[in-house]
Amino acid sequence: QVQLVESGGGWVQAGGSLTLSCAASGTTLSINTMAWYRRASGKPRDLVATITSGSSTNYADSVKGRFTISRDNGKNTVHLQMNNLKPEDTAVYYCNAPDYAAWGRGTRVTVAA
Repeated sequence: QVQLVESGGGWVQAGGSLTLSCAASGTTLSINTMAWYRRASGKPRDLVATITSGSSTNYADSVKGRFTISRDNGKNTVHLQMNNLKPEDTAVYYCNAPDYAAWGRGTRVTVAA
């Protein structure tokens, strides 16, 4: 069992930055890939970024060059640094550990034009 808790969401003006964090607890030793997803109002949940235990990363085209995913295996945390935010980035952001089908409850990000 893995539990995930997100933090760091909030309100920001377009062009601003936010950093999201996800803390994992429980059986965390064998977590491989961690991911961030987001769900905008009325839309399906979309993959934003992934990172493996070896720190290989992958990003959605819409966030490439603006978002950076990172992880601290010693602290069982994963971060999402979001720069140059746009109104279309407004969504609830979720942390995911696919190996355990674990999801956090989400943290809301609102980007004002």
